[in-house]
Amino acid sequence: MKYLSAAFRISRPVNVLISILSIFVAVFITGTLQPLSHVFLACISGGIIMAAANTINDYFDLEIDRINRPNRPLVMNELTPLQAMKLATFEFTAGLLLSFFISLTAFIIAGIVSSVIFLYSFKLKRMPVIGNLAVSFSTAMAFIYGGAAVNRVQETVVPAVLAFFYHFGREIIKDIQDAEGDRQERARTFPIIFGDVAALFLTTAIFVILMILLPLPYYLLWYQREYWIIVLFGVYPVLIFSLVSIWKNRTPVNLGRVSTLLKADMLVGLLAIYVG
Repeated sequence: MKYLSAAFRISRPVNVLISILSIFVAVFITGTLQPLSHVFLACISGGIIMAAANTINDYFDLEIDRINRPNRPLVMNELTPLQAMKLATFEFTAGLLLSFFISLTAFIIAGIVSSVIFLYSFKLKRMPVIGNLAVSFSTAMAFIYGGAAVNRVQETVVPAVLAFFYHFGREIIKDIQDAEGDRQERARTFPIIFGDVAALFLTTAIFVILMILLPLPYYLLWYQREYWIIVLFGVYPVLIFSLVSIWKNRTPVNLGRVSTLLKADMLVGLLAIYVG
């Protein structure tokens, strides 16, 4: 029972849920849910690959998490590193196998994302910007993966681009938050190399670009008015508040709160795309 509880926590179920919802929303906006079996397999395989990503990330981040996140299952000895590696291997394998039964395109996407995630956890995370781009790419590909499940990728490009910038900005904030542990492990993330202020400027630039892009799907008549209303009152205020907050207070505690707020607001963004 202890193992199952730890395996569940190390997968970060909220992240898994967001991944599944992103895939489903991507399918929904294409206008078809057929074949339904492919939609189901895409949601399940995508969720499993996300669980694998979080598990393998904790495996490679064990020493960093002793400082930055001491409540993680590996740090608390609820799982051994070997158990985590075996679990991640099983999850990656299961996710890829399920994707094979969707289509060759879906299998290729799943394989690319799984490879990028592994490389991120193993090496790229400790490199400035490249690691952040890898995570942002992988999360944005959830929408493309959903489109591939019903052979309608084109309609999912817009939310994928928006998700990319959203995650990119949030990842820089997380790097500022984790700077102390990353520095002790000699990681070379953007805040460590260029400083917190430069990282704040980068985050601001990313979110400003995102805020410029957000209205375009509505004004280009790709999405309906409901999308714009939810974005205007549910996404913009969170982005602006987050920027103001991180500039006023760069403590890890506050940065963690902002990161959590941004994660929660992903659901609002998904709702905007869903109804729009």
